[in-house]
Amino acid sequence: MREYSAPASRTVAADENLADVVWANAERFGDVVSFRRHIDGSWIDVTAREFAAQVLDAAKGLLAAGIEQGDRVGLMSKTRYEWTLLDFAIWAAGGVTVPIYETSSAEQVHWILSDSAAKAVFVETAEHSASLDEVRGRLPELAHTWQIEGSPGALEQLSALAAEVADDDVHARRRSVTSDAIATVVYTSGTTGRPKGVQLTHHNLLSEIRADIAAFPQLMEQGNSLLAFLPLAHILARAIAVTAVTARVTLGHTADITDLVADLGTFRPTFVVAVPRVFEKVYNGAKLKAHSDGKGKIFDAAEATAVAYSQAQDGGSAGLGLRVKHAVFDKLVYTKLRAALGGRCVAAVSGGAPLGARLAHFFRGIGVPVFEGYGLTETSAAACVNTQDGFKVGTVGRPVAGTSVRIAEDGEIQLKGEVVFTGYWNNEQATAESLQDGWFSTGDLGELDNEGFLKITGRKKEIIVTAGGKNVAPSGLEDTLKANPLISQAMVVGDQRPFIGVLVTIDEEFFPTWKSQRGKPADASVADLVDDPDLRTAVQEAVDAANKLVSHAESIKKFTILPNDFTEAGGEITPSLKLKRNVVNKNYATDIEALYGK
Repeated sequence: MREYSAPASRTVAADENLADVVWANAERFGDVVSFRRHIDGSWIDVTAREFAAQVLDAAKGLLAAGIEQGDRVGLMSKTRYEWTLLDFAIWAAGGVTVPIYETSSAEQVHWILSDSAAKAVFVETAEHSASLDEVRGRLPELAHTWQIEGSPGALEQLSALAAEVADDDVHARRRSVTSDAIATVVYTSGTTGRPKGVQLTHHNLLSEIRADIAAFPQLMEQGNSLLAFLPLAHILARAIAVTAVTARVTLGHTADITDLVADLGTFRPTFVVAVPRVFEKVYNGAKLKAHSDGKGKIFDAAEATAVAYSQAQDGGSAGLGLRVKHAVFDKLVYTKLRAALGGRCVAAVSGGAPLGARLAHFFRGIGVPVFEGYGLTETSAAACVNTQDGFKVGTVGRPVAGTSVRIAEDGEIQLKGEVVFTGYWNNEQATAESLQDGWFSTGDLGELDNEGFLKITGRKKEIIVTAGGKNVAPSGLEDTLKANPLISQAMVVGDQRPFIGVLVTIDEEFFPTWKSQRGKPADASVADLVDDPDLRTAVQEAVDAANKLVSHAESIKKFTILPNDFTEAGGEITPSLKLKRNVVNKNYATDIEALYGK
């Protein structure tokens, strides 16, 4: 059994909590711009002092509404300034934040609010309020519902209540919260079964914050900036956002991913945090535009040079010829690619799924290294991460400060340390199954090298065993397929079957360009072309590329192009874009059977 540990950078005191930083910043760095709010097309500065006043006002309103220490408060909204403000206000009032994805169905909302016994909930829109109304009668514990958008909105309603409470009452409540108190209950996406509520303490998240600052000292500096666009209900986005507040990195919020490039251009962040699909979209979009503008050969040459230049860093340094080519393409191509990220972006952080070696080399080669990490909700976000001083493409880095990782006899990754959760809410059985002697069994499979770098090789419960007895980890094949700009999603099948097959969906953004390049009718849908020879040839080429990375027994023998993409609304993917294999297996059972001639 291989094990690697990283010492803690700084211990968490018993009397610390997450809300303390709001007033520490206000008192010592009151004029520092903590946030920039996007209002009517402009970014408006919010200082640390102004933010503290707004948090205090909202916390006073919560106390006036009867929120007691330890009460759970739901928060259902897109990524926006009010999300972070209310999160800190709930903590200042001694409450426990329960995030809910704003895309959740009424039944999902009911489960989370009922299981957590939430006393109050914030929703964003009238549509959310209407959805909540469907299940409100089955939530006897729920005393308050506040809507962020409206007249008056949630903050105005809390402010009206605030006059009943003295400032000192909030500070007394805040100071009574210790680091071992629960700060949040985050419900997992639920790729299988009902979502479980992950209990994270103030200690857990403070440890994560300090580990992140220690991992990225150059990024987490006062004066740098970060634009948050991932859902804050996702632990990765939330942990990084709270870390930014702590490190006095100016934080912006946007939920409109369709206009992300424009927002990046006006906000101009120092770094971004995203899931691999976002980086795939940036890369595919740039490649698509170059080929559409007749500059495909230049882009392809620049891409190959960027990858080679990055690979050379691992071997020491690039030769003179490669450095010259890289400098030329930096002026012709790479500066434009960096401009798409705002022009000031010097690095990125990626988590949630494997990025893929080629994309990692590409982005590092253009001057924006993507620090890939690994973690789960149960580990307060990152448990391992690549850093500027410890970077190995193809891995998810070393353990963060205060964390240990080991590989069990069956290959499962186990984690222990300051960031590991205390248990599942109201679920002692699941807690006992996952936590033993402080070690959390992740369900993921991995390898640990002699330097402590962790490589993810698959998911324990997703291992496919063919009829011939061959064990196949589907994630590697799927990730390689999805790196192709034409492919949106892929799900490998073949458990107890004679060979490996795959269901493929087509990327709707790239599809029109592909049709134009191949002379296909502009109004033809994917459903119209699922049997088109050219489309099947293109997918076969992607399959062939994936098969080069595995043995013959593990390779994909047949594929089916589905007429529609997997969607969250259809229950096939989670809000964080993870496949719900059981749902896909059910929804496309006929297509899977057809692969095997039944």
